[in-house]
Amino acid sequence: MSMLRFTGLRYAIWALALVFLAACGSPPRPTPVAIGDFKVQQAMTAAWSFKFSSANQLNQSLLVVNDKVAIAAADGAVAVVNTDSGKLVWKHDIKSKLLSGAGFNGEQLAVVTVSNELVVLSEGKVLWRKRLKAQSYTNPLVAGGRVFVLLADRSVAAFDALNGQFLWTQQRPGEPLVLKQNGVLLPYQNALIAGLGGRLVALNPDNGQIIWDVAMANPRGVNDLERLVDLVATASRVNDSVCVRAFQSQVGCVNVTRGALLWNRASVGVQGVDGDAKLLVGAESNGVVRAWTRAGGERAWDTDRLKYRELTSPLVTPKGVVLGDEGGWLYLLSATDGALLNRVQTASAGFASAPTPLANGGFVILTRNGQLLAYQLP
Repeated sequence: MSMLRFTGLRYAIWALALVFLAACGSPPRPTPVAIGDFKVQQAMTAAWSFKFSSANQLNQSLLVVNDKVAIAAADGAVAVVNTDSGKLVWKHDIKSKLLSGAGFNGEQLAVVTVSNELVVLSEGKVLWRKRLKAQSYTNPLVAGGRVFVLLADRSVAAFDALNGQFLWTQQRPGEPLVLKQNGVLLPYQNALIAGLGGRLVALNPDNGQIIWDVAMANPRGVNDLERLVDLVATASRVNDSVCVRAFQSQVGCVNVTRGALLWNRASVGVQGVDGDAKLLVGAESNGVVRAWTRAGGERAWDTDRLKYRELTSPLVTPKGVVLGDEGGWLYLLSATDGALLNRVQTASAGFASAPTPLANGGFVILTRNGQLLAYQLP
């Protein structure tokens, strides 16, 4: 579930409002639509599991590099696991609670603590620590010998990956209310792509200068909550097309070579999107799973088979679309029409990450109770 962060006097005002709303009660949550009978048409088999931490897990993106995946726990544990075997490569306790998942390039791993400290490790040892000017809820990006951090004040900061030297910062104005949720930060050729509020921005990774700036959604509404349109993970990148979701408002795609908006469509969802060369897929807040054509944004299909379930961001694979729900179920939908191909129950109370692809065609996913699971789609 998405969380919000406020600054200054607005925090106190909104906190009082939330207390009042809680006292008034809220409507009961709709009962999930019954799955009913279906025929399994594609296998989804467990490959291995790794018990990482018993702590309640951070919402995070998993970073898979070659045969390694990096994970982080709210209690300060970080680890790298071999994706072929599920065996631990290394683990370290930072001894500080964490706000972000792990950034990872195969060698260095980076996380952000609740005390706004950027910590970078290699082979289980801390290389350096650096105090940040604001909180960060997004996995850092470790790329090109640098560590990039997306901060809650809608700025991006860059540091040398080996010694922690501060390199630059770039900040954009935005709404006072921000999401306490993983945002968009990814590399593309010689550019850094970041979600700053409802805008997708390309930065020069050497100096932070803005290359282009595209509005994916514009804040509208009479209060800060209604105007919240931050871009949320996961994003989908295929060649020079990057597609993203703006919180509770839009989905759309940008040509990141030209910095040109290709299309955007109204879509009320809180988790990210995924796709391939043909489709973009995402879940609406009510659990309806929707697909658009990647080229033009035309509606390809909808399915309400998972309606009223709290769903993860999807993973689009050659065998179908994978999603998880808050009850620990994994679903596989047809990419052609959204039909249910399979579902598997895990021993978990929901997921802390979206399903993340592996080189062998399978995927990994992190549960809220600290279990890293790998599945194959044979």
